[in-house]
Amino acid sequence: MRELIRINQPFLGKEEIDSAVDVLRSGVLTDKSGMGPRVLEFERSFAKYVGAKHAVAVVNGTAALHAALLAADVRPGDEVILPSFTFVGAVNSVVLAGATPVFADIDKDTYCLKPESVEECVTRKTKAIIPTDLYGLPSDLKSAVDLAKNKGLIVIEDAAQAHGAQYDGKRVGSVADMTCFSFYAAKNLTTGEGGMITTDDDEYAQALRMIRSHGEQRPYWTVRLGHNYHMSEIAAAIGQAQLRKLPGFLEKRRKNAELATQKLEMSGKLILPKEPDGRRHAWYVYTVRLRGVNAAKRNKIVDKLWNKNIEAAVYYSTPVHSTPFYRDSNVARKGRLPETEKASRQVFSLPVHPRLGEEEMDFVADMLRKAIA
Repeated sequence: MRELIRINQPFLGKEEIDSAVDVLRSGVLTDKSGMGPRVLEFERSFAKYVGAKHAVAVVNGTAALHAALLAADVRPGDEVILPSFTFVGAVNSVVLAGATPVFADIDKDTYCLKPESVEECVTRKTKAIIPTDLYGLPSDLKSAVDLAKNKGLIVIEDAAQAHGAQYDGKRVGSVADMTCFSFYAAKNLTTGEGGMITTDDDEYAQALRMIRSHGEQRPYWTVRLGHNYHMSEIAAAIGQAQLRKLPGFLEKRRKNAELATQKLEMSGKLILPKEPDGRRHAWYVYTVRLRGVNAAKRNKIVDKLWNKNIEAAVYYSTPVHSTPFYRDSNVARKGRLPETEKASRQVFSLPVHPRLGEEEMDFVADMLRKAIA
């Protein structure tokens, strides 16, 4: 039986192992301000890579979003517009900041926020917009930034799946007011668990560094509400080694995505992922859509792939607004979300991570074609 082809898999080697061992030998595992030597090195390298002035490392991607909302002074009574077609971490972060999530609909082709829907959601209470770069594709950042400037709002980009993606020739992380990344084990770049916020704004950067360390301006001098969101020195050392490999990872992901497209484009039943002008995909996963089917039929196809040891995945079969907590409480506000609900019934994702070669990509495509035939 063929070994399971995972939807995503960390690609770790000698460099990451040696870096982690070096930290253990040094005896410096963390720093009470969250700014140990490895963390500072990783922050500087990451900021340079994305083209931002500042990068602030934290313990995970949800912490990055929560810290960014606190730095933006989002508080009770405020509203934050974001998609329901996303991982719940972003929405939970808004609630944890005391604000109200307001769900906007998605674009049917990109699965990212639909600008017209975002505009319809703006009220006098709106404080921020969180555009999500889904599956590795940047959101329509220009629309979000232009609307924010016009309405006096803050743009906090959720780039948890989009390390190395580009928008209008700029790397994601250098466009929005703040951009949040996740370094969870399955991401394009991993530290095991970890996160980063990038920004060009000095005041946001200063606030973020205090927020990740209990709001302390200096040791035992708390000036604002904060949390313990420190990244460990081992995580930062692994991240630094991964960052050096990221361009190669992205090249392999793109090649695998192109192979998938070549193999699947003749299937009339599948809608394949698009890469709009001015946006360069990071190919976290390769997400396809079955034309005109319901969730049960889609799930049968996914089950058939699993039976062939291909870990196809559905992101997201239940949009956040339909999960029990958000459905049954009044913590969020939503309008009509037809494209969100339609996508949740029809999409599923295939692996294109850099551990896969042409033979595996051929197998994935062949099995999918047979499953839908």
